[in-house]
Amino acid sequence: MKKTRMRIVILAAALIALAMTARAQQSAGETKSEVRELTAFHEIIYPIWHTAYPDKDYTALRGYVPQINALAAKIYTAQLPGILREKEAKWKDGVAQLKTAVDGYNAAAAGKDDQALLDAAEMLHAKYEALVRALSPVLKEVDDFHQALYVIYHKYTPDKLFDKIREAAPGLAAKADAVAKAQLPARLSSKADIYQKAAQELAGAVVELKAAAENHDHEGMLKGVDKVHAKYQALEKIFE
Repeated sequence: MKKTRMRIVILAAALIALAMTARAQQSAGETKSEVRELTAFHEIIYPIWHTAYPDKDYTALRGYVPQINALAAKIYTAQLPGILREKEAKWKDGVAQLKTAVDGYNAAAAGKDDQALLDAAEMLHAKYEALVRALSPVLKEVDDFHQALYVIYHKYTPDKLFDKIREAAPGLAAKADAVAKAQLPARLSSKADIYQKAAQELAGAVVELKAAAENHDHEGMLKGVDKVHAKYQALEKIFE
């Protein structure tokens, strides 16, 4: 009897551990700005664009069709992680354009016009790159901040986990400082002043949230999280 009870206890503990691991993995996946199916498509884009296209290897380009279709089909049904759900409209539009490019590639590969095939390969590469850019954060610092804010805004705040918000506030403040100190790439230098203003406003909102958290001001914390989220959205909108 004791052995049976012990087995039950061990089994229950194992199931709980598995559930906690699965939950942790799911949570980690929600905050990662990546769609694995889109990343996997690079496996076929790379040889197309860097080898077959410049070498005008038409046989290879036509031979890639099955792999292109198989990998693209997974993108069509892919789901965005939670942190990217606000980009759902852009994602759907980009996927539709990628599908059009894939269909065009199929048609060109089935024909005998080699120039049309090269044009189709160029279009496929362009639409893939556009879809990647639509999801990719402009700066690592902004992405790091967003990952931390996502958990606070979507996990802690709805359930009013004030202790969790209080614990996370200092880390969020450090990430906001990093955002304010970050330098935009040269291609976006024209937006530097607007970015700095938005970044400073974001950092200021985080300071207010941190102060409310330190004072155990629950109402102030809830309002603070909303304000930080609004300031983050304003900063992100600069790059749309």
